[in-house]
Amino acid sequence: MAVGSVRWRPVALGAAGVLGLVVLWEGYKALGPAEGVTVAGQAVLPRTTDLGMPHVWDMIGRALEPATSIEGAAPVWLAVVQAALVTLGTATAGLLLGTVVGILLALLMQRFVVAEWAVQPWLILSQTVPLIALAPLVVSWGGRLQLGPVQWETWMSVGVIASYLAFFPMAVGALRGLKSPEAAHTDLFRTYATSWWTTLLRLRLPAAVPYLLPALRLATAAAILGAVVAEVSTGHKGGIGRLIIEYAQSGSADPAKAWAPIAGAVLLGLFAAGLVYLLGLALGRYRRQEETA
Repeated sequence: MAVGSVRWRPVALGAAGVLGLVVLWEGYKALGPAEGVTVAGQAVLPRTTDLGMPHVWDMIGRALEPATSIEGAAPVWLAVVQAALVTLGTATAGLLLGTVVGILLALLMQRFVVAEWAVQPWLILSQTVPLIALAPLVVSWGGRLQLGPVQWETWMSVGVIASYLAFFPMAVGALRGLKSPEAAHTDLFRTYATSWWTTLLRLRLPAAVPYLLPALRLATAAAILGAVVAEVSTGHKGGIGRLIIEYAQSGSADPAKAWAPIAGAVLLGLFAAGLVYLLGLALGRYRRQEETA
């Protein structure tokens, strides 16, 4: 199989997945009951009315129209893009913080077995705390902080919450990668009396790349999700999460408009995943083991 066809295969599969979702949406809208499907009094499938499920082409057409009736208002798609960029910036800050914390914890656990026994259970427990309960605490604690002239702002709370979701996959993936070198290789470095720091730079970090890239993909998705949810929970304006709430309030009068920021959030996640994929291409020389990692 040609190299070009291998590289384009994920793109083709992704496009086929999007097309399949459109067909499924329109097929259910055409064939499903207007009031949806309920089982034992619980709704399991949505209504197929235009209020509940607008046509795909109606949503696309609405995205090209002005967001409001005010003269000179920006189109919906532009408002969504601007909000997505705000969320991307906040999520990137959270991802960087989560990556640094996750890798530092992994280094600590790899260096000291006692630290791994002590820290790893807390890593797992940390992911059981719901964001709905965490967001008000972060905002409250952050509001009391002031580092010199720097005042704590709401977007910082959103970034901290995003990092809270991102650090876990990075810590687990980095720890697995740092412990991946074969015993023969580590024994060779030990035979030459190589320091832990040199072994880390020359052996463990290069060996960890095939594990860090999948972990980074998960962390990126988690950071985007955390930022969107945190924007809703904290009331931070300007991001895609807040735009979802604002557009949903006019859902009964303008249902097609309410789906635009949701689609924007999906595309934001795909864009972030694409950036990680490009990073993986740049680190191709270290990715030989990624398929089996």
